[in-house]
Amino acid sequence: MSTPQALLAAGPSFLDPEWLISTFGLIGILAVVFAESGLLIGFFLPGDSLLFTAGLLVADGRYLHQPLWLLCLLVAVAAIAGDQVGYLFGKRVGPSLFRRPDSRLFKQENVERANAFFARYGARSIVLARFVPIVRTFTPIIAGVSRMHYRTFLAFNVLGGVLWGAGVTVLGYFLGQIGFVKSNIEFILIGIVVLSVLPVGIHLLRSRRVAAPRDGGQLAGPERRVGR
Repeated sequence: MSTPQALLAAGPSFLDPEWLISTFGLIGILAVVFAESGLLIGFFLPGDSLLFTAGLLVADGRYLHQPLWLLCLLVAVAAIAGDQVGYLFGKRVGPSLFRRPDSRLFKQENVERANAFFARYGARSIVLARFVPIVRTFTPIIAGVSRMHYRTFLAFNVLGGVLWGAGVTVLGYFLGQIGFVKSNIEFILIGIVVLSVLPVGIHLLRSRRVAAPRDGGQLAGPERRVGR
């Protein structure tokens, strides 16, 4: 096994964009994009790096043989559909989302972070959050909780889904045609995997640092709630 392949194999498979694409193909890309765009359990998935890698591999002719325009169209549709589900979920669960207890796959700090992002940028957050891991997953849910006007949400959802879904994929495609990138694609994929794992790693470290003093009883005072 070559050095790049050995390094890629060392990391978790589900965070390796090349492994996801080589194993599940186009269906896997669309499933990840859909889940990360609006399902609570999708926040840890490698959306950005997956799309960038998909563009690289289309340019390289590896694993994906669909035309670029079709890939971009389907990815945008999956991203838009994911946000729609997130919005409807948030609208249905309402403020109870802010009272949901922490679990292994759910942390109140993610909701609070997305809530603050939404409060700061308003309707624009639906577009801007597309480019922010973790916040991307929870923002459409917060929009539903906040009862954002549906037509407003839909317009920004479509715009954000196209800009992010097609934009990141096209970026990877054109970079994949550069000679240096093509000749070093294995090492570049390693870098993409690292970037995929980094936000999740930072998130887990921050969660442990916050949880440690709570477990030790060092924090006192009434429980803080965030909501509308």
